[in-house]
Amino acid sequence: MTEGGTNVKGRILVVDDDEAVGLVLGGLLEQDGHHVERASSGRDALARVVPASIDVILTDVRMPGMSGMELLTRVRAEHPEVPVVMLTAHGSVPLAVEAMRAGATDFLMKPFEREEVLRAIAKAMALVAHDDHAPASIAEGDRLLGESHAMQALRDRIARVAPTDATVLLRGETGTGKELAARGIHRESKRAGSPLVAVNCAALPENLLESELFGHVRGAFTGAVTNKPGRVELAQGGTLFLDEIGELSPPLQAKLLRLLQEREYQPVGSTSTRRADVRFLAATHQDLEARVRSGEFREDLYFRLAVVPVDVPALRERRSDIRVLARAFFVRARETHGRKEWRLEDDALDVLAAMPWPGNVRELLNAIERLLLLGDGPSLDARAVHRVLGSNDAASDLRSRVREAERAVLIEVLESTDNRAQAARVLGISRRTLYNKLEEYGLL
Repeated sequence: MTEGGTNVKGRILVVDDDEAVGLVLGGLLEQDGHHVERASSGRDALARVVPASIDVILTDVRMPGMSGMELLTRVRAEHPEVPVVMLTAHGSVPLAVEAMRAGATDFLMKPFEREEVLRAIAKAMALVAHDDHAPASIAEGDRLLGESHAMQALRDRIARVAPTDATVLLRGETGTGKELAARGIHRESKRAGSPLVAVNCAALPENLLESELFGHVRGAFTGAVTNKPGRVELAQGGTLFLDEIGELSPPLQAKLLRLLQEREYQPVGSTSTRRADVRFLAATHQDLEARVRSGEFREDLYFRLAVVPVDVPALRERRSDIRVLARAFFVRARETHGRKEWRLEDDALDVLAAMPWPGNVRELLNAIERLLLLGDGPSLDARAVHRVLGSNDAASDLRSRVREAERAVLIEVLESTDNRAQAARVLGISRRTLYNKLEEYGLL
């Protein structure tokens, strides 16, 4: 394996109208162990990207007909799980910014070197392995969905902090939608007209991540044949979102601390210092305070990141939103898959609302799409949910019975007491817990 290569091999679609360039790129990727397909146009490429057929797309920018940028936009809309690496002979920082804002994983310039291409593909394959391109969506048109108390509190927190330049730490379980909350903060900020650039700190090994963040200069390492901007530079004037921040190694923690404190950084291999005009957002599913106590995470960095902590609630904390989310996901999925006449019946929503969803919103999103693809339509009812999602097992039945009994007890206690404070005392729970339960069961 070469320095720029990766142990993870994939199915790479090379898109270039220049047949010679396509053959060269395909040859070096095949030598590194990848399976390669070739397309000579954007339209040809789109036809080849069917579910689970392609892991990474490597495309030229300037092509007749559908350009590489147009192809990138279509892929991000129709196949968001597929990373796209852009390649051009007319490279510039503004064009790189445009590509990154549109969702490109990387941006290479011609003439390219073998190690540089393999390094970009290695990064893209790391993202595929980490499922980085399957974000949990809790929004409709990038608007947060849900009317539960927890979601109203989240929206209020975002509205308060967004207009400032304060660093925000988004905390929450995997699959709750922390990246979408970050997008909401950026959208409502004074930097909304500039890029929001995201980096998943868990998806890339340390040697790739440092260059990804800070960029590198020519000759910094094997394959660095040109100067290349990092995500900090690409986010200039805008927002840098550091996802899974708890995964940073100690050396990178120190470099990030300097960036946060001094707003300065150095590209890999450079001795010159650059200024960073960016707003920082970070996210984690880990207990960073515990990692600070164990010595795994720098305390000074933690305090720099957690200027304003924002908690993104788990789905179990806002169960009253499950029906709203399920309907929205279903409408979106039936549009995507050309099944506009299909319906999700009320009894199906009842079953979905009773399920535990330990994977949070991401699990619900995936389940709805699976239900649409594997269900016998056009009417999807409770039986379809049971059959496709396997929710009719003994454990699910028991959970449903427990929920029914809990709801009945709540109603009985509410009817036999004068107010909610008294009801909470009778039940032996806090008023906040009672409020959450009433909201969960639609009893408010």
